Amino acid sequence: MERKVIYTDKAPAAVGPYSQAVAWGNTVYVSGQLPLDPAQGKIVAESIEDQTRQAMENLKSILEEAGSSLDRLLKVTIFLQDMGDFKRVNEAYGGFFSGDYPARCAYQVAKLPLGANIEIDGIAAI
Repeated sequence: MERKVIYTDKAPAAVGPYSQAVAWGNTVYVSGQLPLDPAQGKIVAESIEDQTRQAMENLKSILEEAGSSLDRLLKVTIFLQDMGDFKRVNEAYGGFFSGDYPARCAYQVAKLPLGANIEIDGIAAI
């Protein structure tokens, strides 16, 4: 098997020394996606719902570049600035799936990069 770095300009560039995703065999590991607008390279969404949707769109774009999709997600981790947003995040997040959801964890964290309120990573089958 060969390690393959995944990159697409349809998602924001990494904000540190890491790849958007790395594929190994039939699995792709997507780095945490902030709600950055890929064209502007900054957070433009204000509401937690809009930030959730932007982070998910970024995740989706990277998965597609890797030859995968949201339907092939196996595991997702959501990092929240405020667990009080959990219900609103669930509503926005749930709209990306048609039924069978991936396994998932959600954590409240002290702070996220660039002042984001949410970050989402994932592991998917290719």
